[in-house]
Amino acid sequence: MARAPAVADAEAPPEADRLDDFPHPRETRSLIGQDAAQAMLAEGLASGRMHHAWLLAGAKGVGKATLAYQVARMALARPEERDLFGQGLSIEPDSPTDRQIRALSHPALLVVRRTYDPKTKRFSQNIPVDEVRRLKSFLALSPEEQGWRVVIVDSADEMNANAANALLKSLEEPPPRTIFFVLTAAPGRLLPTIRSRCRVVALAALSEADLKRAASQALTSAGKPVPEAHVWEPLLPLAEGSVGRFLTLLSGGGLALHTRIDSILNGLPNKLDLKTVHNLADELQPAAQDRKFELFFDLYQSALARLIAIQATGKGPERDVALAGRLIGPERLATFAELWETTARDKADATALNLDRKSLILGTFARLEAASRG
Repeated sequence: MARAPAVADAEAPPEADRLDDFPHPRETRSLIGQDAAQAMLAEGLASGRMHHAWLLAGAKGVGKATLAYQVARMALARPEERDLFGQGLSIEPDSPTDRQIRALSHPALLVVRRTYDPKTKRFSQNIPVDEVRRLKSFLALSPEEQGWRVVIVDSADEMNANAANALLKSLEEPPPRTIFFVLTAAPGRLLPTIRSRCRVVALAALSEADLKRAASQALTSAGKPVPEAHVWEPLLPLAEGSVGRFLTLLSGGGLALHTRIDSILNGLPNKLDLKTVHNLADELQPAAQDRKFELFFDLYQSALARLIAIQATGKGPERDVALAGRLIGPERLATFAELWETTARDKADATALNLDRKSLILGTFARLEAASRG
């Protein structure tokens, strides 16, 4: 009798920091638009005077994780895998270290991030303290002779209070030849004691030219068509210099969502378009619409922030200046700033407690209508 075929390897679990089927940052070969940050870290490695902790700060999707994995590859690579002249952060493609980094199987690399529960098929809402406590056993191991160990926290914004304090303890007592990369989109919200123990590397938003290059690279790697010129034009301003945001907008129906939000805003303060609001809430209610739900709030909060900034400075496109004056005006600037904070807090609570999404969206627009009418 013929032997039964071997059982296939279990499917890899989903990753909270992977965007759909686009390449993960550790699989991205070329980082575009962050030359100064790359040069700083490459120089630190080459000189042997590498600081033990780096705070990589910048908006989501500008290349923080890609940079961290690039440095990890170079730090952990064998001499024969590195650039012959010792410059830059590139190593031999498909070398043993490169393959181990991509598979997250290198013994000297630890990635701390949100965990996935296969029973509930959901990601944790934050990075729990038990995930950070893995550092204790990892750092207790001795590195190879003259070798490095690398820890990537992606992202520190998602740690709960206990996790943040556990990370702080490791940063305070770092073992030799260990490099921490702490990624954040909101450095001001981290514990001051965490910030004080890290060197900050600020990654700026990409120029439109670099954004197009980086997005085209990601699309090509994923086997997707690069959009034509008329598609780029409205999406580039919405992306705000973030590759991740552009790809989310492109693949998640971002332009259509933006148009609907824009339509609702332009109807105020005279009339809230209840039909559009209810249809939107019904559409985003199902759990299967997680990505679109997140994108909606991202776009909505960005629209509010843009109008608040325009009202505060008086600078912006003529159409937006008129809308900001009509909705906010000088007398309601503080009210709208508070509205932005309240919306962010309510959305975070609803996500953490698995509250009804439709009620959240309806309440969000009700508060907007009330604020616009003073």
